[in-house]
Amino acid sequence: MPTLKAPLTANPTAKVGIVVSRFNELVTEKLLAGAVDTLERLGVPSANIQVVWVPGAVELSLTAQWLAPKVDSIIALGCVIQGATSHYDYVCSMVSSGLQRVSLDVNKPVVFGVLTTETLEQALDRSGAKAGNKGAEAALTLVEMLNIKNALEQK
Repeated sequence: MPTLKAPLTANPTAKVGIVVSRFNELVTEKLLAGAVDTLERLGVPSANIQVVWVPGAVELSLTAQWLAPKVDSIIALGCVIQGATSHYDYVCSMVSSGLQRVSLDVNKPVVFGVLTTETLEQALDRSGAKAGNKGAEAALTLVEMLNIKNALEQK
């Protein structure tokens, strides 16, 4: 049975977009730093990484759609922390379905790097403290997905 396992080394010509929410910037700036550092370590030149800041998580999807023609893949970074109302549920639903739709519509990887946590402490833990950096993990996913797409297109 043929098996495809993509390497975790980036094509140095890959153009990557990162869309980042300013809301909860204390967390998202750490996610961004982790993503950029990982992309560069894997071989994506900093000149090939375009970062676009948006007001909040809901704006990630539309901005990703606008950015998609200019890049090979996108990482969406944000942080939604549960509050006392149901607003959290609506935001999380809109963001996750919106980013998936963009990915399928543009036929490019749009990696979900949006934290959905119950507390600020959980968000900080996932942005570089106890639970690693989910921005860095999103960058790993992006490189692997680009390599899978390229390998499948060559077959």
